[in-house]
Amino acid sequence: GNILDMFARETKLPSPGGLSIEKLAQQGSRLLKLPYTVKGNDVAYSGLLTAALQSLKLGAELEDVCFSLQEIAFSMLSEAVERSLVQTRRDEVLLAGGVAANSRLKEMIRSVSEEHDASFRAIPLEYSGDCGAQIAVSGALAFKSGVKVSNSDSYVIPRWRMDEVDVPWIPRT
Repeated sequence: GNILDMFARETKLPSPGGLSIEKLAQQGSRLLKLPYTVKGNDVAYSGLLTAALQSLKLGAELEDVCFSLQEIAFSMLSEAVERSLVQTRRDEVLLAGGVAANSRLKEMIRSVSEEHDASFRAIPLEYSGDCGAQIAVSGALAFKSGVKVSNSDSYVIPRWRMDEVDVPWIPRT
């Protein structure tokens, strides 16, 4: 979602940026050559964003850039999800965050899930708009389950991997 928000801000698309990009992508048809970077289960979008913005400067149609950006970013994510399903042998996938509202991403992740006999769910549309609210709810759940962090021990970890985060309020089977 962050790459879509950044692209939308840079190109002055109306808010919400992800929805603007999704609508424009539906009008695009030409897949541009943009970077595709997946290493293990990690995706890197910085080169993709730079290349998408550069394509616009070089005269590519906005609709084609949105189409390409969305297809490539979501293909990268789909590959990482597929690899995770194979490695963890999980049988379900949950799509959350603001980008969970995107119909193309849901279609792609649903397809990967079905190929691996995993159930697929996306959070309801009414809950997919504000990631800040989702972070706040996660914090409240952590606090209720006994997680306490003093201000002096709290800090931002920009590259914190989701598989390194303890989630004590969800029972493990």
